[in-house]
Amino acid sequence: MASILIIDDDKAVQIIVKLLLERDNHEVTCAGDGPSALRVFRDGRFDLLIVDIFMPGMDGLETMKRVHEYRSDVPIIVISGHAFSTKNARLPDFLSMSTRLGAFCSLRKPFKSAVLLSHVTRCLDRPAAATKHGGTTSEAGVISPEL
Repeated sequence: MASILIIDDDKAVQIIVKLLLERDNHEVTCAGDGPSALRVFRDGRFDLLIVDIFMPGMDGLETMKRVHEYRSDVPIIVISGHAFSTKNARLPDFLSMSTRLGAFCSLRKPFKSAVLLSHVTRCLDRPAAATKHGGTTSEAGVISPEL
């Protein structure tokens, strides 16, 4: 069992992901924005963070940066529901950017439950030193209602 912090301003996403992870026997805490997530993070001992990129105030990339300043070994899965065209060179691909900035991997919402659980397992099974170097971006398809 791992202790996981979900950081997303969408309450529905918090609830769905929390239920999914609790069914997989994880202890889950939720925060709705970067500043409150940092307070919760500093007061707890988390094994993994799941962070939305676009939140009001402090975005997910800044939150991720500050988390890594405090504790660089914690793996982070970045999620985002915003569509980005990788064909349009003028629009940045924030999911890919997040892995270059140190996220273990990134998922585009909506994603399948099995895909998220697979990434969670890979994060938790990976040696701590490996989480510092970033990972992969996943086009994960449709959210599954199979919770």
